[in-house]
Amino acid sequence: MTTTYTLEGVAAPPMVNGELVFEAPWQGRIFGIARGLAEQGNYHWDDFRARLIEQIAAFDRSHKNEPAAVPGASTPQYRYYDHFLHALEILLAERGLIAAGELTDRIGKFVERPHGHDHYDHDHDHDHDHADDHDHHIH
Repeated sequence: MTTTYTLEGVAAPPMVNGELVFEAPWQGRIFGIARGLAEQGNYHWDDFRARLIEQIAAFDRSHKNEPAAVPGASTPQYRYYDHFLHALEILLAERGLIAAGELTDRIGKFVERPHGHDHYDHDHDHDHDHADDHDHHIH
């Protein structure tokens, strides 16, 4: 049996010309992590997809009756990968793979880093590509 890793309908990610669109490096990483964990058997992709649909539906319900444009009011913007991250975090916490909030905290640390520095510091210079054999740990 082959597992299909698609997200369709309300759960479909932003795409242009059939290609995934990521606004920030963490978004592509979290997408890859979600697929990789499913491929490793940590959960079924459909279980993740269900959590994602739940997150998007909850956002839609909570913003359904908001006025379209109220001067000076700030309406939360729909951000697909925020829902994606939250859905993954819920599923991983349910499975006991992470503590609640841990994934969001780590992503927040990546987001705070300046452009071009989206990985943690390590003790060597960058006169090589990252295919060299050494560890890059997330702390």
